[in-house]
Amino acid sequence: MSDAVLLDVTGAVATITLNRPDSMNSLTLEAKLALREAVDAVTTDARVRALVLTGSGRAFCVGQDLREHAALLAADDPAPLSTVRDHYNPIVTSLAALAFPTIAAINGTAAGAGLGLACALDLRIGAVGSRYTTAFAGIGLTADSGLSWTLPRLVGAGRATALLLLAEPFSAEQGLEMGLLNMAVQPEQVLPAAQELAARLAAGPTTAYACLKQSVAYASQSTLVEALVKEDELQARAGATLDHAAAVEAFLAKQLPVFTGH
Repeated sequence: MSDAVLLDVTGAVATITLNRPDSMNSLTLEAKLALREAVDAVTTDARVRALVLTGSGRAFCVGQDLREHAALLAADDPAPLSTVRDHYNPIVTSLAALAFPTIAAINGTAAGAGLGLACALDLRIGAVGSRYTTAFAGIGLTADSGLSWTLPRLVGAGRATALLLLAEPFSAEQGLEMGLLNMAVQPEQVLPAAQELAARLAAGPTTAYACLKQSVAYASQSTLVEALVKEDELQARAGATLDHAAAVEAFLAKQLPVFTGH
């Protein structure tokens, strides 16, 4: 794996760090390939039950590396346009499909595809003082990295449209108020807070979490009747786990449940 992306697994928590601090973790081809490799590695690692995605230095991720992008445009290379299909789409799809909880530890600026990566995860913890922007319209582009789908579901269609059209920066405090962030903490606490929350979730009922994520995603595109049918299907799956049976016994015994992920 390239040094542009770091992967650490401690206990049941995987931490992926975008590691190009001198360029605010902008995404070159090398970085995108390394990120996809890291996500693939996490997907197949049986130890992992929660994921944290963060950045090194003063930014989370400012999206596409525009220097590399400009050079490819000048050379009439098709890569600047095909990168959405070849890189961003597979990365976001893989992140969103992870069966366990995922958390963005947003240590600094998140812009463009960087914001898209954060929004593709389940939860977002932002640093007080961090800044956010969709960015695309400012360089004559439309949304990618899933933002046309994730952003309206987080902040509402009207607000998402304004954020995309105006591409104006907003603060962590504004992100918290509009529902994009789940928590805002001091910069030095972002990664510890995310890893602590990830460890807590990793100790929880893994199958139930996977079913909850699938249920919410399905319901966002279905009718009430269809969602009820899906809930029945997924509840049967969760109810058949050892975790459910053990948790019911623990509840009746007035004890805390211990989940194994089975």
